[in-house]
Amino acid sequence: MKPIRPKRTRLRAKIKQAARLPHLSDEACAALEERIGYTFKDKSLLDRAMTHASAVQEFSARFSYERLEFLGDRVLGLVIAELLFQKFEGEPEGGLAPRLNALVNRDACAEVARKLELQDCLILDAAEERAGGRQKNSILSDICEAVLGAVYLDGGMKPAKAMIERYWAPLIKSVGKRPKDPKSALQEWAQGEGFATPTYEIVGQVGPDHAPEFAARVLVGEYSPVEGRGHSKQEAQRAAARAMLVERAVEGFAADDA
Repeated sequence: MKPIRPKRTRLRAKIKQAARLPHLSDEACAALEERIGYTFKDKSLLDRAMTHASAVQEFSARFSYERLEFLGDRVLGLVIAELLFQKFEGEPEGGLAPRLNALVNRDACAEVARKLELQDCLILDAAEERAGGRQKNSILSDICEAVLGAVYLDGGMKPAKAMIERYWAPLIKSVGKRPKDPKSALQEWAQGEGFATPTYEIVGQVGPDHAPEFAARVLVGEYSPVEGRGHSKQEAQRAAARAMLVERAVEGFAADDA
């Protein structure tokens, strides 16, 4: 049986490991806290929120943003749902759901990440850097949610909600008119063109179990299939539908929306 190390030895090992983990400079941390509007008591949470799994391969993925992203995703969904519930009083669930999807999806989170300039603080390994990871919407979306998770863990719901209210305010204004769900829009367009109902197929899944990314393919009539990705099967199907609408130049769906 493997001998148990004394408590003091284990503590020294943890301190030594923590010193080797990647972290933001004091200047970068302070500038990021200013943009977020929150000062961390535990700075290591912000370091972790900015660390891609590729940068901590020699340690463990638990030192990356993945677990914080999982938490932040739930915090964002709850706060946005509450804000929509209050803003659109009397609106049925069918009117709230598409607005919620438009505000918590990958593109919305990536947009906020760029406003916060999170890409400048992202900690990657050299290979992911060369692959353009600093500009990938999927990574930017994840670190945005990870920062929310870190703020929530460090300070509770109040500062997390304040951050969301501040940075999602322009996006909330933009969904005053109920956005059309891409799948519904694609079905209407397909029927108008004389095609059968679009069919969807999940063609791939990557990532850890707690934060998977799905790939979906949509087929419409005689056109070549188009794929989309998302953190749920439904989100991936909506992304595929949106991509098809953009490809077919359907009114109301511009390339910037894809």
